Amino acid sequence: MFQKIFLKNGLPVILAPKEASQSLALFLIYKVGSRYEKENKIFGISHFIEHLMFKGTKKRPSTLILSKELDTIGAEYNAYTAKDHTCYHLKVNSDDFKLACEILSDIVFNSKFDKTELEKEKGVILEEIKMYEDQPVQYAEILFEESIFQGSDLEHNIAGTRDSVRAITRQDIIDYLDKFYAPCNAVLVVAGKIEKNIKTILNKYFAQQTFGRQFAQKGKFAPLRLKQNSPKILLKYKNTNQAHLAIGFPAYSYFDPELYAFYILATILGGNMSSRLFINIRERQGLCYYIRSQADIYEDTGDLLIRAGLDINKLQKAISLIMKEIKDIKTKGITNEELIKAKKFIKGRLIMQLEELNDLAEFYGREFLLADRILTPKQKIEKVMAVTKKRVNAAAKKIFDMKKLNLVIVSPYKDKQKIINLLKI
Repeated sequence: MFQKIFLKNGLPVILAPKEASQSLALFLIYKVGSRYEKENKIFGISHFIEHLMFKGTKKRPSTLILSKELDTIGAEYNAYTAKDHTCYHLKVNSDDFKLACEILSDIVFNSKFDKTELEKEKGVILEEIKMYEDQPVQYAEILFEESIFQGSDLEHNIAGTRDSVRAITRQDIIDYLDKFYAPCNAVLVVAGKIEKNIKTILNKYFAQQTFGRQFAQKGKFAPLRLKQNSPKILLKYKNTNQAHLAIGFPAYSYFDPELYAFYILATILGGNMSSRLFINIRERQGLCYYIRSQADIYEDTGDLLIRAGLDINKLQKAISLIMKEIKDIKTKGITNEELIKAKKFIKGRLIMQLEELNDLAEFYGREFLLADRILTPKQKIEKVMAVTKKRVNAAAKKIFDMKKLNLVIVSPYKDKQKIINLLKI
């Protein structure tokens, strides 16, 4: 079980004890990411700030000093930016918990944002953007998100664009922190071996935050309005040996009552090595190395995404077979055996995943911050197990609307009309 407390400055804290553990995971998550950048059009600033947090504080003036101190105690440490949140995290031996709190709070609250380091880091991020563009698997997914979420605040690349990154100033960063890095727009999660006086320790290090004075409303972003009435197909030329495909449809949000039917549908279609797509496209036909489907979930929308790396010379055949699987599951539905197997798979994966402290901390943090309430793993499993075949079939009929199909292919392939003919749209 978990416990929720609040620090003196209003920062919510989730305590997730695992008494058998000898380590602790510490996650500080802010409800801000690339989807919050559209209003000011400073695309990439959430991600840029995450990078700069590790470039030195007054007490630890350089990345090297910071990393040496963390490496000396064997800490695992990192950060990441998503479309809807930014996370800073450490995992340490329980004996080093106070030091971990001091270091993490120092990083987030006292970073210098030195102008020289800022300009240097722009070069790092520009290379990161190029790296993803050179990796067709990731690039196809970026282009897919731009397509399916076109016109909304979810369409933008988390890293920003070359021009937007170059234009970011130190004052932009200070203003952005003041607007979004408020205690009431964050959650601190501690998972592992919890000390009895933990609230005193956390108040000492995390109740001193000064950012967030301009913060107005928790979770403020533009209302999502997706208006797609016809399929979208994008062929992006890249001289690759494979065709990398991303195909998907708008789907359910985090709060939709049919969310768990959606999870099961994505699992049956392509969520594991006994799924329909894996068996029929890879194992029986040998047309790809990887193929999978996934459920991407946000507060106000979601998407079902199929990704694959395909033999370019057999691309048309592969797409035809993928579309056949989509149409079959939509028109004929799933079997009882598939339903039972998918439920057990989701249950088993969730239980095993949350054995790891980092995953446990992230689970509770996202639950609280994005949903403003927490469903425990047990409650989530109960919801999965309660899904009926009828509900999954209804989800398939609703999601697989060909007018809302989005298809991206990154490859040397150029004949768009043949793809249109294959899709029969």
